[in-house]
Amino acid sequence: QVYLVESGGGLVQAGDSLRLSCAASGRTISSSTMAWFRQAPGKEREVVAASSWRRGDTYYADSVLGRFTISRDNAKNKIYLQMNNLKPEDTAEYYCAARNQYYGGGNYPSRSSYHYWGSGTQVTVSS
Repeated sequence: QVYLVESGGGLVQAGDSLRLSCAASGRTISSSTMAWFRQAPGKEREVVAASSWRRGDTYYADSVLGRFTISRDNAKNKIYLQMNNLKPEDTAEYYCAARNQYYGGGNYPSRSSYHYWGSGTQVTVSS
């Protein structure tokens, strides 16, 4: 079992930056693919970025490519999402997600491929 707790959300202005953190407990995440998803009101939950435990592969949604960076600190059992040049359309609840250990990589946008979820942190970007 993996428990995930997100933090770092808040209210910012367009163009600002935020760094989200996700602390994992229960077991190490060093051999798990980790991801950030977001869900805006009235919309489906969508992947923002993912980090594979294999070869350090990363994945980004087109809408955040070049602005967001996912990283992980396996020693601290945490992952991060650095968000720069935030836009009003980035407003959403942001969720941390984890796959089971050694679960295959790829197909990062698939919500059903993630086995553990945090409860979310709200990011609001004003124009």
